Amino acid sequence: MEMISNEEKITRALLVSVDTGDFDAEASLDELFELVKSAGAEPVCSVCQKLQRVESATYVGTGKLAEIKELCECRELDLIVCDSELSPTQIKNMESFTDVRVIDRTTLILDIFALRARSREGKLQVELAQLKYLLPRLTGKGVEMSRLGGGIGTRGPGETKLETDRRHIRRRVETLKEELREVEKHRQMLRKRREKDGIITCAIVGYTNAGKSTLMNRLTDAGVLAQDKLFATLDPTSRALKLPSGVSVMLIDTVGLVRRLPHHLVEAFRSTLEEAAQSDVIINLCDASSEEARVHLEVTNDLLQSLGCRDTPIITVLNKCDLLDDSITAQDFPSYLRISAKTGEGIDRLLKAIDDNLPVRMKRVSLLLPFDKAGLVNEIRQKATLISEEYTAEGILAEAVVDELLYSKAKDFIKQ
Repeated sequence: MEMISNEEKITRALLVSVDTGDFDAEASLDELFELVKSAGAEPVCSVCQKLQRVESATYVGTGKLAEIKELCECRELDLIVCDSELSPTQIKNMESFTDVRVIDRTTLILDIFALRARSREGKLQVELAQLKYLLPRLTGKGVEMSRLGGGIGTRGPGETKLETDRRHIRRRVETLKEELREVEKHRQMLRKRREKDGIITCAIVGYTNAGKSTLMNRLTDAGVLAQDKLFATLDPTSRALKLPSGVSVMLIDTVGLVRRLPHHLVEAFRSTLEEAAQSDVIINLCDASSEEARVHLEVTNDLLQSLGCRDTPIITVLNKCDLLDDSITAQDFPSYLRISAKTGEGIDRLLKAIDDNLPVRMKRVSLLLPFDKAGLVNEIRQKATLISEEYTAEGILAEAVVDELLYSKAKDFIKQ
């Protein structure tokens, strides 16, 4: 039997939660299980304690901490993951008592983001969020920081950048902010170019692991990473999608959302989320097979509202309906569109819904234009969608999708 080396050993984690009644602790703990798995560790077991408030020194009570220490020894656990953001004192005291490394929910999510980031902007945003989170936690000795680099709560900028003084880190933060401002300028230029060219954008938003990348691949063959993991997609992807009406839109895949997303990350990825918020049409995708489907929809809707999307058409879509009984979905969500990105069920209805919610009513027309109106054909080619054109003895035969302005110019030449 082949032995597994230390480098290949999977980190075994204990999940710890304190239920103060401020949120659904059980659902949040279930999500923490998925987050730990997405980070590459093995969530072995969990402990939850009901308290009026978390203990300021040790997060859990001293009796529960003793139980945690015993559990870690018996089950040979390497890591404790707490389902809240911990103070440096809480981490230090828990580690001293249990002799096991302790990380919090924020550190875990930052770690997953660092693992998933591929684009320059994504990497800059992750590093900025990490440094902002770590800066107030520096002790001056660099003990906590020296562990960065290995994974499971330790991925990041690295030892050389973090075992320095606060002044150096603050300089790095300002440098990252400036680089991100340059990236944002480039993003705005691309957005203005799309608006000038009349490109319609449609963004897919939703809870992490709702199937956004699978839907993107189904609609556009984009080849986006689609895995059953939280935050499988971090960097936004854009692809062209041709609708049944003949109109072409730019489809944008975005980073997934999660409940109690650390404010460090909301701020860092705001520009990415605003890319979706400024789209002409938004698809709010939800995993219908999840018991938390209604909560997930609320999380997404709340964020869209905070980004100022009240006037943007939002198509609410329930995905993974192949895993459900039709009657259940119809009873719980009677007015929402039901699809399966995996099987293709309902995709035609989704495409029609996008067509119906386009910002400008587009019309598909068949035209027979006299040769002296060739300039109108060129205008359609530049400003709308020219599906086909053919020069005949009678004139120019053209099939096109046009907006209301071009329709008014071409309506006298529509073939009956």
